[in-house]
Formats: sequence, C-alpha cells, structure tokens
Amino acid sequence: MTVTAYTLAVVLDLFCVFLGYRFLFQPASAATGYGLPARPDGDAGPYLTIKGLKDGVYGLLGLALLAFVGARAEAWFMVCVALVPLGDTLIVLRNGGTKAVAFGIHFATAVVVLISAALLFLV
Repeated sequence: MTVTAYTLAVVLDLFCVFLGYRFLFQPASAATGYGLPARPDGDAGPYLTIKGLKDGVYGLLGLALLAFVGARAEAWFMVCVALVPLGDTLIVLRNGGTKAVAFGIHFATAVVVLISAALLFLV
C-alpha cells in the first residue's frame, strides 16, 4: 500500500505541475480543457497565468512535502488541495460549463485527491 500511496501522490503532484505549465504556456487550450474557454474578446491572459502559477506551485509544494516532511504532511496537504477541484466544479457549473466537465473532471479529481490523502494517512 505504501508504494500505491506514494505513487498516486507523486502522479497528482506532477499533474499539478503539468497543469501549471499548460496554463502558463498554452493558456487558451488549457482554459478549454478546464471547461470554460477563454473569451476571445476579453483579456483573460493574466488570470490564466495566475492559475498556471498557482497550479504549478501546488504541485511543487506537494513534491517537497512528500520528499522532505513525509506522508502525513502530504496527506493533510492533499485534504486541503481537494478544495481546489471542488471549487472548480462550482465555478464551471456557475459559469455555463457542462455538468460532464464539472463532475467528470473536477469533482472526480477531488475524489481522487481525497483517496490519495486517505492512502497517505494509512502509510
């Protein structure tokens, strides 16, 4: 179970780094993948860049906690980070995104992050 817990945590942290990179360097396609495409008439660039920076830092922080502090700290971090995709679920629903994206991507991500936290607590 230890290998599964650590592997899932590392994969989720690296996924955050990837999402950050994508929002920083491919903001339009990242926004579309998020479920709310960037508006062509508005300048969403700074907001997408901010999201990219935050996502990337979450991933790096998770990796640092796992490497230097341990599984329990990473587990609590995952519990807190699960609030982000839960919030993303509501953001997509409130702004005209599809339920499929809201629940199939964002809510499902929150569930996987919480499963990761539970596994880390058991280590």
